Amino acid sequence: MPAPSQDYARLDAWIDAHFDEEVAFLQALVRVPTDTPPGNNAPHAERTAELLAGFGFAAERHPVPAAEVQAAGMESITNLIVRRAYGEGPTIALNAHGDVVPPGDGWTHDPYGAEIVDGCLYGRASAVSKSDFASFSFAVRALESLGAALHGKVELHFTYDEEFGGELGPGWLLKNGLTRPDLLIAAGFAHEVVTAHNGCLQMEVTVHGRMAHAAVPHTGIDALQGAVAVLNALYAQNTLYRQVTSEVEGIDHPYLNVGRIEGGTNTNVVPGKVVFKLDRRMIPEEDPVQVEADIRRVIAEAAASVPGVTVDLRRLLLARSMRPLPGNRPLVDAIQRHGQAVLGEPVAAMGTPLYTDVRLYAEAGVPGVIYGAGPRTVLESNAKRADEHLRLDDLRAATKVVARTLLDLLSADAA
Repeated sequence: MPAPSQDYARLDAWIDAHFDEEVAFLQALVRVPTDTPPGNNAPHAERTAELLAGFGFAAERHPVPAAEVQAAGMESITNLIVRRAYGEGPTIALNAHGDVVPPGDGWTHDPYGAEIVDGCLYGRASAVSKSDFASFSFAVRALESLGAALHGKVELHFTYDEEFGGELGPGWLLKNGLTRPDLLIAAGFAHEVVTAHNGCLQMEVTVHGRMAHAAVPHTGIDALQGAVAVLNALYAQNTLYRQVTSEVEGIDHPYLNVGRIEGGTNTNVVPGKVVFKLDRRMIPEEDPVQVEADIRRVIAEAAASVPGVTVDLRRLLLARSMRPLPGNRPLVDAIQRHGQAVLGEPVAAMGTPLYTDVRLYAEAGVPGVIYGAGPRTVLESNAKRADEHLRLDDLRAATKVVARTLLDLLSADAA
């Protein structure tokens, strides 16, 4: 139920008055690298906990055992939970991830400088999703500044395994019984509320042949020729995927990408092994088990067309899609209502072709949405590309929308 309008005005005024502090908080977070790989993310969690303590938020540190982290291909993970209790009522979790892909080339700003130019803050993870460490933290601070009677709890979940699938981030917290929220808002962008997203299957394909001198190629088995046959078959599937459409607004059709390939030993050697990694995006209507079975069948049939070639397949990731759960309606309604008021434009409820670790909350039965600080599209933010940036106006707006939403859901009337 909506709160009195003067309470929203007070929230907005507090956020405006503390906005420079919020920006400085985000700058401090961006300046601590969290490149994943290699995934040495515990230092960032420690810095975050120190900053949170500066305004009275005690962060529980939950280190993931080293053996689990290393088995997943990372170096260190410490997930954080901040619990703010106001009385009997629902527990609302706010989740953002601190890990991020390495900067790569082409930057015109220091990836970890957190420079502010023309109203934008530049830096790796400035938009996805350290920005929502800031928006969520300051939304809760604004909420508490009212001194209003609230019923329920808020938990901040700051996790560090989204880039590798989330199993050691939200998945690990949920599996170990460290949290069980009733509702969830996860890091997103300010101009839309996302209720569904694609799934993702990632696989490593190793094509085996037999090395030979290039002067006598008939004595070998060309693994690259086998890989080409497999790749052609996969790309033919990509064409067929366009005929499969989703009913979820914002999601089109399945697709497949081969993002990495390596093999061979030298130009004068018939390659004996080629390895590539594929990424198959699944729309919410697809069955992940069937998708994987089909991919395996296509690869096996294509490899069999090249005599002597064998193939090994290894699943790297199976991220199920996120589908709307019935209990997310209060979140959607509140965010759309306050988004319209703060931004002066409608905030659409839709799906996204991305996949996120939010799905793990949905799989645990927690209704949730994706909403936070960012532009209208991933492309506009340069997320995962050079010169990633966040418009500070979007940070300010998202903080206000989240704070207003929390007030609605935790107010005495709502309870």
